[in-house]
Amino acid sequence: MYAYLKGTLEEITEDNIVVEVNGIGYNVKVSSTTVDLLPGPGREIKIYTYTLVREDSLSLYGFLTRDDLEIFKKLITVNGIGPKGGLAILSVMSADALRFAIMTGDAKAIARAPGIGNKTAERVILDLRDKVSLEDTLYGADREADGAVRTHAGAAGTVPDNLMKKEAIEALVALGYSASDATAAVRKVEVGEDATVESILKAALKYIF
Repeated sequence: MYAYLKGTLEEITEDNIVVEVNGIGYNVKVSSTTVDLLPGPGREIKIYTYTLVREDSLSLYGFLTRDDLEIFKKLITVNGIGPKGGLAILSVMSADALRFAIMTGDAKAIARAPGIGNKTAERVILDLRDKVSLEDTLYGADREADGAVRTHAGAAGTVPDNLMKKEAIEALVALGYSASDATAAVRKVEVGEDATVESILKAALKYIF
């Protein structure tokens, strides 16, 4: 129903905001991560929305990027993960980190979300593993609405390049960095013709530090 809302941020609570658009205040449910990234009340914001219509209610769920919105829409297709569960997961991990957890089968990371047990986390992995790709993990927020990848350093990855980047991400995670930090750093690395996993890893470490 609504693709996004662009207006004045009027109120912020733990899991809800009010956005005023042309004199109308819209209640929008958000994750705690989104709350942490919002500007203060009185500032203009643009928030992408998912509309849930039920017999007795109409609810809006808001996200600061299309990437977060798209992963949320995938999450709520999983049996046992409603909108509340989807927001809970996105409150403890970014879209990038979630995709990486799905690809690597890291149910423990997903189960850190309130109300999400190990079995439900494993179901998320099972149901969504074929719905996320290495390109999504590497380029997530850089994808345009039509699926094209914005041109930037390292965005022209071939399949071998992407596999090397995946191995570099796994190496960074093994070193103790979070999946989201590792993915964000590796995404910034420009892959040359002579690139190796080791060279990508070294370059990514510069972005982390």
